[in-house]
Amino acid sequence: MLAIAVVLLILALFRGEHLWRWLNSVLYGFFGFCSFLVPVVLGYFAIMTAKEKQVNRLGTKIALTILVVLCVSSLFYLFGGSEVKDGNIFVAIGKSYSYSSNQPFSGGVISCILGYLLTALIGDNFVPKLLVIIVLVVVVMVLTGITIVDIERVAKKQMRALRERKRQHDEKKRLERENAYDDEYVDISRDGAEIDIPIDNKKRKKRHATPDVAMDDESEAPLATSAADKLINSVRIANGEYNDDTDIYQASEIARQISESKNNPLTEEGAKQANPETAHVDPNAAEDDELAIDESEFEAPEKHEEEPKKAYTYPSVRLLRQRFDSNDGDAMRELQNNATKLVDTLKSFGVSASITNICRGPSVTRYELKPAAGVKINKITNLADDIALNLAADKVRIEAPIPGKAAVGIEVPNKYTSVVTMRELIDSDEFTRAESKLTCVLGKDISGEIVSTDLAKMPHLLIAGTTGSGKSVCVNSILMSILYKATPDQVKFVLIDPKMVEFSKYKGLPHLLVPVVSDAKKAAGALNWAVTEMMQRYRLFSEYDCKEIHSYNRLVDANLKFIEENSTDEQEVCMEVSGLPVPKEKLPQIVIAIDELADLMMAAPKEVEDAICRLAQMARAAGMHLVIATQRPSVNVITGVIKANIPSRIALKVSSQVDSRTILDFGGAENLIGRGDMLFAPVGVSKPIRVQGCYATDEEIEGVTNFIKNQNKAQYNEDIEEQIRRITAEDLDAKSKGGSEDEGEIQVDAKMEEAIKCVIDAGQASTSLLQRRLKVGYARAGRMIDDMEQMGIVGPHQGAKPRDVLITYQDWLERTNRIDN
Repeated sequence: MLAIAVVLLILALFRGEHLWRWLNSVLYGFFGFCSFLVPVVLGYFAIMTAKEKQVNRLGTKIALTILVVLCVSSLFYLFGGSEVKDGNIFVAIGKSYSYSSNQPFSGGVISCILGYLLTALIGDNFVPKLLVIIVLVVVVMVLTGITIVDIERVAKKQMRALRERKRQHDEKKRLERENAYDDEYVDISRDGAEIDIPIDNKKRKKRHATPDVAMDDESEAPLATSAADKLINSVRIANGEYNDDTDIYQASEIARQISESKNNPLTEEGAKQANPETAHVDPNAAEDDELAIDESEFEAPEKHEEEPKKAYTYPSVRLLRQRFDSNDGDAMRELQNNATKLVDTLKSFGVSASITNICRGPSVTRYELKPAAGVKINKITNLADDIALNLAADKVRIEAPIPGKAAVGIEVPNKYTSVVTMRELIDSDEFTRAESKLTCVLGKDISGEIVSTDLAKMPHLLIAGTTGSGKSVCVNSILMSILYKATPDQVKFVLIDPKMVEFSKYKGLPHLLVPVVSDAKKAAGALNWAVTEMMQRYRLFSEYDCKEIHSYNRLVDANLKFIEENSTDEQEVCMEVSGLPVPKEKLPQIVIAIDELADLMMAAPKEVEDAICRLAQMARAAGMHLVIATQRPSVNVITGVIKANIPSRIALKVSSQVDSRTILDFGGAENLIGRGDMLFAPVGVSKPIRVQGCYATDEEIEGVTNFIKNQNKAQYNEDIEEQIRRITAEDLDAKSKGGSEDEGEIQVDAKMEEAIKCVIDAGQASTSLLQRRLKVGYARAGRMIDDMEQMGIVGPHQGAKPRDVLITYQDWLERTNRIDN
């Protein structure tokens, strides 16, 4: 059949002389233009028959192909290519043969079969032509498997590619202009005087001006000749990689862009700096947007008693690195080799299984196997070490079965890995569309999808793993995500860093409620303050009939709107009716991050455990959330009480299955490969998700934090610092005394007598009164009020109303004299 196809193709291409010319005329007379298609079709069927592929569908394809030939030939007849539309069918056939013998671009005899029939039934109008075209399109789609959706997808891909090339061209031009910038000094002073800052041209790296075009997720796969190739093609489609090693802008380049944007009032950023009330930039600004940074970044810091709040500008994603290069070709060969070895290894142990899918992640690839009928799952799970040996892999993790699939997943580390950068996650739709201010990005799962979570729903997170597994990087990714999502008024941080180096980059950040706590003894005081703050918030919610922080903040918004729309008299009437002061300040959400829990448990185990347990049980509705990291996942550090109250956990690489069970309650973390490879088990998920954590360099973190620091200086709460110091001192004093003091004895404050005189003179007692008169913090004033209640000086709590004073100053003097006597 193949030889006949070759002969017919040569006969159609060359007319020749004598017998050859007569055969050529016969071929053209019968088939016309389709004389070129018939040999191709015969050759294709010959190859398919020889390979014995899809023999059962071969007859259907032959029939459809014949229909295609008929439709193409009929179009020549209907559009006048044969010039024979008069007479009966036999006359038309004769004229078609005579005409097509000497005219290759015609319909031939076969054009009369369908064309003449349609013309006789419908008439010589556009309807037969339209019907033939529709049938031809449908048959071609059935034969090739290409649909209109596929055509639209390819068209969109081409349009995206064109836009990407245009963007790269513009980027190339811009980089050429930047690299041609030859000025030796940059003027960035505020008052007009020149400050000469030399630019180190050696450190300025020239970026690639022509990065590779990113592979689209919906790109068309190449022709696959086997089942394994089809799996590889599906992986190639699902794993598009960017190829842009754009470096971080140097400080000199950022300074020059700041100077240009702020000195030019016609630019958008210059206008925003001129009018700070409207200066709000989306956290995912476009690549060409200029950075809006206050020039005070390059000035010596000065102390001010009270600085006005500036409009907060979210940091730009340009401060973060883009994705690194990856070798896609080598990765595809690795997948194909491992797939073949995996099937052969299982077959050698008597396990029959077939690969149904391959999911390649940044550092791990999951091969999904469907066992044959009668094969038990434990036969595959018991072969983990043998599979690792045959694949030359360090460790292999088997997930049996995969949730939601009738398959077993074998996770093998990649030889060619790719780094998950912070920028691609922050710039993703999953992060930008999230409404929660506590949205955090963690990394990418095993199928390459971005994994993000809402810390408010978790509501607390426990992170554990060995040294160097990526705990601090994971905590940094959570904090960086919040910095890109929330302003200092919306979210506050309490950072506890016993190692004194992990959170040093966040010092001076306006999001900080207190300075970074690096003393393990003070950390217990900070946690106890958090418990006090939590209870104070719950009392506030109870007074205003709110269930949680969001409902209270909505109440504050409604009250502020009421104040704007109504006069002072109406506000006073409303306060008299309700008996409560109008709340005017929103409560920020508080994230308490602990970098090393083991050090705290060694310094003050009882106090730390009690505080963490109380916060984990009740702090969610108060808007307070814990992020705890430790490198010692032992039961004396992660106690059962702590585990029971922190349902969301992240396990990085650990040394043994016992440590994995301590963190997750089941094994698996001991088979991780490290370097950010983690098992993420959020609340409500039956099986953990394997995630490759994102990586943010120290330079990236410093760039983002410096950007934020230069907008607003950190304004720490001195009352909170005083409370933490006092609580720490009390804990140390209690330890030194061994707890021998009577629990019922009241510790009289040094300013108690002055406080009693103050409330008696005022005729009422309240915490705010003592704060103003005695210049003390809220907690200290509240304790003095409680002590007065125990002494019988003031009455019980009456909601938002001041307490009643039960004695006069004369009574107090008489009581004091009796005690002295």
